Amino acid sequence: MAATAATVRAPSRSPSALILRKLFRRRVVLAGAVILALVALLALFAPWITPYDPTAMKILDRMQSPRASHWFGTDELGRDVFSRVVYGARYSLLIGAAVVLISVAGGVLLGLVAGFFRRLDGPIMRVVDAMMSFPDILLAIALVAVLGASMTNVILALAIVYTPRVARVVRASTLVVRELLFVEAARALGVATWRILFIHILQNIASPILVQATFIFAYAVLAEAGLSFLGVGVPPALPTWGTMIASGQQFAHQAIWLVVFPGLAIILAALSLQMVGDGLRDLLDPKLRKAM
Repeated sequence: MAATAATVRAPSRSPSALILRKLFRRRVVLAGAVILALVALLALFAPWITPYDPTAMKILDRMQSPRASHWFGTDELGRDVFSRVVYGARYSLLIGAAVVLISVAGGVLLGLVAGFFRRLDGPIMRVVDAMMSFPDILLAIALVAVLGASMTNVILALAIVYTPRVARVVRASTLVVRELLFVEAARALGVATWRILFIHILQNIASPILVQATFIFAYAVLAEAGLSFLGVGVPPALPTWGTMIASGQQFAHQAIWLVVFPGLAIILAALSLQMVGDGLRDLLDPKLRKAM
């Protein structure tokens, strides 16, 4: 029986399960992931969760305080604030996700080229440094002013603003990986340059890119809200969190819920993304991994 028991081994866990266990071992990261998942579920199932059409106006019900019929109250046009906050998650998260995809794609391309080809490093990084010398929000305002106020142009402007951040991270990582033996061996064997860049190097620098993407997601949500609040972002017809705060600020002294609930939504979304990003950074960094 002892020999039989000794031969029985505990079931091995998959690498993904071990990574998730280490990531969610910290309660702060777990709380951030739960909040982010709830916000994403609200955005995904918004048509089935919201009791009212977010654009339906009922002037007779305007400026009602939170109550059973309207959980978050109503705005100056009688629209249900809860429905607008839930639908606002759709637009705000969509803008953030689109900014992440475009900026990561552009930043990875620029960073790989600048880090791998020495002759192109100087010109590319000088342009990147020039773009990063401007404050993010001022550069975004200038780009939206040139392109025009629309959701597509806001996404494009924010993607241009955050692409240099990704490019610098990718370039720094590529400079290190480029000198490793397996890259030198691939060169000696005559492997195509594109394959070295996107297969050998990109796979080994995916961790910092993933961490940077989570932070850019949070920055994009905050930046979109800031642009909409200033009146140069998404058109007021779309119920994003930023446009809700912009339209409700003039009535905040008599209907504080018009700015409190969309403001809380922005804080929770950005904070949860930052928590998850910090957890991923600590997990993927070899020096910080031992502390976890």
